[in-house]
Amino acid sequence: MKFVFRDKKVDLSERVHEYAEKKVGKLDRYFKSGAEALVAFGVEKDNRCTVELTVRSGGTLFRAEESTTGDMRAAIDASVATIERQIRKNKTRLAKRLRQDAFPATPTGPAAPAAEEEEAYVVVRTKRFPLKPMTVEEAILQMNLVGHTFFAFRNQEADGAFAVVYARHDGGYGLLEDVE
Repeated sequence: MKFVFRDKKVDLSERVHEYAEKKVGKLDRYFKSGAEALVAFGVEKDNRCTVELTVRSGGTLFRAEESTTGDMRAAIDASVATIERQIRKNKTRLAKRLRQDAFPATPTGPAAPAAEEEEAYVVVRTKRFPLKPMTVEEAILQMNLVGHTFFAFRNQEADGAFAVVYARHDGGYGLLEDVE
């Protein structure tokens, strides 16, 4: 697994990076060769240590963001646990994308523990609406007016391509665009 570390507004010792590499490296057993892990460390005003962990493997993206008070190692552990939980929860859906021997064989028979039931993705509501061409600023205004955290539109500045603006946790806005 290839590692990329990014420190935001904090200078961390090499020991923290080594600890993160050791812990995140345990996820390597789930992925085929060529997986890449991006680990971003940050400290907020109230002494909260934040770790953003993003693992890319063959077109599949796993992301976790965890915060703890004062302990960067605990935030690393929590983010790795979150990624493992995502993988285990969706292991049958991800079977084609994960390494074949990622999970140990589960015993069968009367003494075998009950396997976790996989949740079905259920669409509970469908909305249909016309996507109007507008600028990014107009889309942000419209999103704020309707009180949503995201808004889909056709971007006038990109020849009517589909785009989504969304509100970020840090108070800013994000833009999702199609690359083709």
